Amino acid sequence: MKRSLLAVPAAALLTGVAVPVALAHTGHAAPSSVKVTAGKPSEFGFVLSSKSVKSGVITFKVTNGSSSGLSHDFFVCSSPAKSTAKASLPNSCKGRGTKQLGKGQTNTLRVTIVKAGNYEYLCTVPGHAAGGMKGILKVT
Repeated sequence: MKRSLLAVPAAALLTGVAVPVALAHTGHAAPSSVKVTAGKPSEFGFVLSSKSVKSGVITFKVTNGSSSGLSHDFFVCSSPAKSTAKASLPNSCKGRGTKQLGKGQTNTLRVTIVKAGNYEYLCTVPGHAAGGMKGILKVT
């Protein structure tokens, strides 16, 4: 583990007063990146390059891979799901999402999640999440 010493205040050195010195980490975890394809493997599905990420800044590069030309978006809830067995009602959580994407369009979504847990993702276009366009992202 890389560490660096923080500077000790000059007044403490001159007076001889003991000052607690903290060690700071210089290496930060790299942000997580997830490629998301909407409309695959079926029209009402998502393919994620990873369904498990580390907490912190998460970047989703979302592409609408629909073969039929339907618009899709990608929305991530900001609070952990209460149950992984069944995602909550579509469009009922707060969070952040992309704009609606037409066939072949791409958009990048960056979210910060600091609490470990299982977070829902879904398409907020009416009827799409109910049709199966939702899932769970595990944040560790």
